[in-house]
Amino acid sequence: MEPDVERNSGGLPLRELGRTGLKVSNVGFGGGHFIGQDLDEAGSIRLLQQAIEQGMTFMDTAWEYGQGESERRMGLGLQGRRDQVILMTKVCGRDAKTAEEQLHQSLSRLKTEVIDVWQFHEINYDNDAELIFRAGGAIETALAARQAGKIRYIGFTGHKSPHILQMMLDQDFDWDTCQLPTNIADAHYRSFQKEILPELNRRQIGVIGMKSLGGRGQLVTELGLSAAQCRRYALTLSISTLSCGIDSMVGLQQDLEIGRNFQPMTESEMRELESRVYEESGDGRHEWFKSTQYYDSQYHRDQHGFPPLD
Repeated sequence: MEPDVERNSGGLPLRELGRTGLKVSNVGFGGGHFIGQDLDEAGSIRLLQQAIEQGMTFMDTAWEYGQGESERRMGLGLQGRRDQVILMTKVCGRDAKTAEEQLHQSLSRLKTEVIDVWQFHEINYDNDAELIFRAGGAIETALAARQAGKIRYIGFTGHKSPHILQMMLDQDFDWDTCQLPTNIADAHYRSFQKEILPELNRRQIGVIGMKSLGGRGQLVTELGLSAAQCRRYALTLSISTLSCGIDSMVGLQQDLEIGRNFQPMTESEMRELESRVYEESGDGRHEWFKSTQYYDSQYHRDQHGFPPLD
């Protein structure tokens, strides 16, 4: 357990979310998973509320998760608890009109008047930055929404290639947050932690880590690593919080314990784990979300003219 760190009432360490002034739990609630087939509405709400009660107070969802079901259930679960969490959702639209429509849908589903962090979702294509920042682009909606008090902070996410996220960083804009993959295999293939993370830290942009287990747990099931090793490695990187996909009470308790008991890895521990996965990581086979079109959402594929998913 880290000594001399600020903790919340659930015992989770708190970290600064960049220069926003917000403090977030070191592990956050990934809302893309709590609407699975094994969870009905009541089960999802119980899982969310248990997470909040035990200190997991950074909420991560998106307009498109479950065709809006993630936001809807999160909104139900946050009733009476909204002031206890930092709420983040993501917008898929690249033009101002679509982004505004999605913003109002998100606000309605989440049953809130303000979203703490609003991120442009899945910046995975070479022209995403151009689409967002051109005249009539979605950045206009984000700025107007912030001015109107509907959102507080603006960021972006991506998992395809560091050079695409760099295009967003190259825009004349003061980003508040960025969400990107942070896992052991990333060190060897299209590495966000090497190419993007240092610039985010230099600019004091809040970093939200994701895919620490590989997206669907393949770093555990295929590389033989433990969930604790993967989460601890990601938390040792200079990130603000780690979004953890939560789909069961067992998984929730595991991630809460990892967060509470977190001790940074030494440099040698990190290099040893990276070395262990080196041979199988260089071609990206365990980070298929970086190199296959089939991981991207159908919404984004439609927007960019790709054929339907099989």
